[in-house]
Amino acid sequence: MRKIADPWPMMAAGLRALSGLMVVALAAAAVPAFGAPDGDVSLLPQTASIATRSAPPMPLAYPTTRAVDLVEQKFGVAVADPYRWLENDVRVDSDVAAWVREQNRVTDAYLAGLPGRNIFQQRMKQLYDYGRYSTPRKGGSRYFYSYNSGLQNQSPLYVRDGLKGAQRLLLDPNSLSKDGATALAEWEPSPDGAFLVYAVQEGGSDWRTLQVIDVTSGRTLSDRIEWVKFSRLAWDAQGLGFFYSRFPAPPRDKAFQSPNENQAIWYHRIGTDQSADRLVYATSSRPKLGHSAEVTDDGAWLVITSSEGTDERFELTVVDLTRLDWANPRWKPRTLVRGLEHDWKLVGGRGNRLWFVTDKGAPRGRMVTLDAAKPRRAPVEIVPERPDTLAAGSMVGDRIILAYMSDARTVAVLVESDGRWVGDVPLPDIGTAAGFGGKAGDPETFFSFSSYTTPSTVYRYDTATNRISLFAQPKLAFDPDDYLTQQIFYPSKDGTQVPMFIVRRKDLAISAKAAPTLLYGYGGFNIPVTPAFSAAKLAWVEQGGVLAVANLRGGGEYGKEWHDGGRLANKQNVFDDFIAAGEYLMANGYTGSGQLAIEGRSNGGLLVGAVVNQRPDLFAAALPAVGVMDMLRFDQFTAGRYWVDDYGYPDREEDFRRLLAYSPYHNIHSGTDYPAILVSTADTDDRVVPGHSFKYTAALQAARIGPKPHLIRIETRAGHGSGKPTDKLISEYADYYAFAARWTGMELKAPPPPHSVRPD
Repeated sequence: MRKIADPWPMMAAGLRALSGLMVVALAAAAVPAFGAPDGDVSLLPQTASIATRSAPPMPLAYPTTRAVDLVEQKFGVAVADPYRWLENDVRVDSDVAAWVREQNRVTDAYLAGLPGRNIFQQRMKQLYDYGRYSTPRKGGSRYFYSYNSGLQNQSPLYVRDGLKGAQRLLLDPNSLSKDGATALAEWEPSPDGAFLVYAVQEGGSDWRTLQVIDVTSGRTLSDRIEWVKFSRLAWDAQGLGFFYSRFPAPPRDKAFQSPNENQAIWYHRIGTDQSADRLVYATSSRPKLGHSAEVTDDGAWLVITSSEGTDERFELTVVDLTRLDWANPRWKPRTLVRGLEHDWKLVGGRGNRLWFVTDKGAPRGRMVTLDAAKPRRAPVEIVPERPDTLAAGSMVGDRIILAYMSDARTVAVLVESDGRWVGDVPLPDIGTAAGFGGKAGDPETFFSFSSYTTPSTVYRYDTATNRISLFAQPKLAFDPDDYLTQQIFYPSKDGTQVPMFIVRRKDLAISAKAAPTLLYGYGGFNIPVTPAFSAAKLAWVEQGGVLAVANLRGGGEYGKEWHDGGRLANKQNVFDDFIAAGEYLMANGYTGSGQLAIEGRSNGGLLVGAVVNQRPDLFAAALPAVGVMDMLRFDQFTAGRYWVDDYGYPDREEDFRRLLAYSPYHNIHSGTDYPAILVSTADTDDRVVPGHSFKYTAALQAARIGPKPHLIRIETRAGHGSGKPTDKLISEYADYYAFAARWTGMELKAPPPPHSVRPD
């Protein structure tokens, strides 16, 4: 029933009930990622190299940033906020727009002069240039999937009539805008495959516009639905219409900053105007609740999952769809699970019996059934808790696939609907599996599998026979066998053993020499970081660098206890885990002094900002992207109000004092030399509004923190990450890693000539 999600959900941000389940990984092509070249690399001999260290750094002439005398008293503490004016929307405030232009002018000039920038850009372009398929979804006898031939900015959507049918282009989002920044976001075929509803994402915004395609003709219908955000798309069994989630239309000048409240479930009938849509479920007395809707495969029940924050603490509401007059439906919601206390993920349903994965009575998850017609009955356990974390389940055919995490790697098992074990799903290797969407009665499903050095390969899986077969495998511009991935466990400050993946070239692993190292972390919102492929990060490793990915507390690698160990009063544990990872890499010879760069996005951007303030001596370079940098005002904008589950409430004294202690914006220490820092954000980010990064950068540049550069890269027509065009991804990551290479002393070599390595 529920598809196990693809890698890289971007920060929970209230999306837990809607973002699918399972994994976060380093797949830069799917991840939010955020001048003049340094010479024609094609003219360099293939053995040439560029040393990235040069003369000692000279202080940069930063743009002047106006500081205002704004000090607020909070719980007896005077809190200065001299750059609050930078919170204003860059598209509305001309002063903020001018500041952005000046910052980009200085940053662009600096990046244009970086040795090796063009080397990274050229090689990343080669590494990105491979065919990428999504896992297919079925509607009737039709198969729907996206496919990117390599360097297309957005991935077109295709359909096949039958598994062996000819591939037919259904929708090409590259035709929707000249700059490639209009993306195809969520989509879902009707049960019979006659229609497909899809979401259009403009410039990286979280807002969506829904439209519908007649699959047979390929014609886009007149249906158009606006102000959709954080929504599933769920068809009724007849394919007459679909359920979706939307917010009230905000004022146009506040659309990208106002908090999201009063989300409701609506039903849209194909061929009608949005004004005719039927309200299904709303909670006006509890405006902070968000809602998502699913329909069981047999069409019997609408299951509504409601939450208030980012925690997996849900209420369940059901609507019996079997007795509706669809021409004039009257919805009769009934509560199935009351109280925001536990996680409930729908696995599937047959008649009145619904299967769920829950942490009720099992911190690492178990599978139970509930009776939709008799809400007061207690859950019946089908699969008990086990040591690994149960992330998700999907009913496919007459059986159920359960996906577990074992030390941040995917393990999948097949069970009967009554919980009896059938066998392990035969995954091809150690890594991350995603997909497994399917339907009761149809044993066919698809999943993708990837690792740090192998891009996603798509497999077909038959639950009746427990056999897999290849659906699509990419041709690559490198040989995965040239690289080595290992998993180690290191002690954090309090002795907790933390897992970390380390990726290197095999020849460098054998030589065991210290090398420039990129350390990545996230540590929040119960989101696990699992192995997946990133062309950009492979370019770093290919140049002789080390990639290290730490599975910090606060994530979802080991269930509720691991999450709780890194949030609220325990948030400092996340920073301690990350600092300990850096110290381990140095102490064990992976990297040396002046060779360690750190990277994080969103909540990971907060992580980078906080640890730089706490241990500026440990790092040579820092790459905080789209970060939450003002911990006293994060809840004032868009999705920020959801994050109190992990961070706490800034207006409560106990939480305020904790937040103030690590807030990156408020804890920059003048008089201490800081590493080189390249902040990044985007002008249309309405998840973590760019004001966080603007204010943080202004504070960095005003402080006396040494001569290394402290710059900000501000992308235009881009948001928090999803939907970012391929050319922007390549340009952005080439800038990131050329900057990190410069300050970690990496010796860059010109890329090899393009070639293709045919997979086995």
